[in-house]
Amino acid sequence: MPFQPNFEKNKNRINYLRISITDRCNLRCIYCMPSEGINFMPHENILSYEEILYITQLAVTTGIRKVRLTGGEPLVRKDIIAFLQKLNKIEGLEEITLTTNGVLLKRFAADIKACGINRINVSMDSLKPDRFLQITKRDYFEKVWEGIREAERLGFDPIKINVVAIKGFNDDEILDFARLTIDKPYHIRFIEFMPVGENTTWSQQSFISTGDIYNKIKTLGDLTPVRSHSLDGPAERFVLEGGKGEIGFIGALSNHFCDKCNRMRLTAEGRLRGCLFSDKEIDIKTPLREGRSDSYLFKLFRLASENKPKSPELMDPEPKKCIRKMSSIGG
Repeated sequence: MPFQPNFEKNKNRINYLRISITDRCNLRCIYCMPSEGINFMPHENILSYEEILYITQLAVTTGIRKVRLTGGEPLVRKDIIAFLQKLNKIEGLEEITLTTNGVLLKRFAADIKACGINRINVSMDSLKPDRFLQITKRDYFEKVWEGIREAERLGFDPIKINVVAIKGFNDDEILDFARLTIDKPYHIRFIEFMPVGENTTWSQQSFISTGDIYNKIKTLGDLTPVRSHSLDGPAERFVLEGGKGEIGFIGALSNHFCDKCNRMRLTAEGRLRGCLFSDKEIDIKTPLREGRSDSYLFKLFRLASENKPKSPELMDPEPKKCIRKMSSIGG
């Protein structure tokens, strides 16, 4: 009888795997990497599509039901559509979604949807072209909006727009983003600015909490809570009075959700990571390439699950800083 892992003893049921399929990106966002770029990993160090598919099949056996593909920017990786077609055939996966910066979304949206993927996240931190350029170091504002409009035309649901809120930089646009949900079915997600990687511009002065963001948005009208589902991420979700879309708040620093986190990460070069802010990682690529048994690989999933923090340490006394670059972990 095949080895069957049992994770029921875990405080949190891990059912959501975020997979970074590349560390490469076509933007240079100020909180992710320097404008001159970084030294990307050699291709041979990155998991192949076949390896990702194999690990995902194992992950489903451990209880994973949702996969989110991230990067870097996942759409810059060659042959991604063929990979998505195979990923969507894995039995037991209930949800596959993708996070993109939107630059290539218009080109790929129809093919992505044809693969059976109907949910998409677009990272966009400003509604002003000049500020978008300042944040990303690339003049692709119109390309991103063309991609969002194309996804809407094709019927992607939901279309989530992720906004990293930075005090003194784009916090004056919070209400503009929130107003988008009144006329559009977009799900706007406000994400606290986090100290990740060696090149981040994070400081206490640049930090704005989701509580403060919530209070700003309340000036537009009542916010009605939306019930989350078992496969949802950590966002606290609301509908603004009269709105067609949703507003979500992800407060990793001010509103810790360790006790209900259901996620695990697989980095681009094949390391299982139980928490964004914990630098404990489990190398699954090496034993996979060495031909180790499935039962051995299952034990690595268990160990990664056990490495998840039991309580938050992020703000005690200063925010804990994740050493790894965000582009290699996956957003």
